[in-house]
Amino acid sequence: MTGLLNALQQIDASALLAVNGAHCPYADSLMWLISGKLAWLPMIAALLWVLWRRGWRQMLLAVLALALAIALADQVSSSLIKPLVQRLRPTRNPDLMQLVHIVHDYRGGMYGFVSSHAANAFASALLLAMVVRGRHTAAALAGWAAVVSYSRVYEGVHYPGDVVCGAVVGVAAAMLAAWAYRHACRKWLAGRETAVPPADAKVLTISVIANLLILAVIAIFN
Repeated sequence: MTGLLNALQQIDASALLAVNGAHCPYADSLMWLISGKLAWLPMIAALLWVLWRRGWRQMLLAVLALALAIALADQVSSSLIKPLVQRLRPTRNPDLMQLVHIVHDYRGGMYGFVSSHAANAFASALLLAMVVRGRHTAAALAGWAAVVSYSRVYEGVHYPGDVVCGAVVGVAAAMLAAWAYRHACRKWLAGRETAVPPADAKVLTISVIANLLILAVIAIFN
């Protein structure tokens, strides 16, 4: 078992260095922006508009479900798994830290397993996909969550294994939050969960893609 774990660690470290090593100033700026909290603002605005058109009660339930999904993902990853596993981030690992390209002198906290960014991104993406129920919207949200996760590996603060396992935590959190959302809809909306019109779902899809394009342009001048 120890040999297997060591082999997996070596594969993880090699994959990290491959992603982190393919860097350039523009990618540094872009990945930094994608990792930031403000990167979500355009999508949040579009989401609130889409949900508002379904009625304020259902919007409130959806927002509460989203908050629950993020809170579960964040707390399980940061407050439970990280202190329990205590896996050093690549930027904190004495065997790797000299080989890792650091972006904007950011090294993160001491432990990185699992990635909270990945957990939160995938929790949000899956929960919203289940609420909106649009195939293209789900694909766009999944793509966004994947890009956010990739940015953390690029910045050298997480191994690929950290973000993969973080995504699993996020998916589990989203499933629990979605169950709570649908239960609340049955109780408080008499089961009348209004479907999102295709045109409204398209607005959210476009906002996700446009958001990434805007960040790509901003990164040129950042």
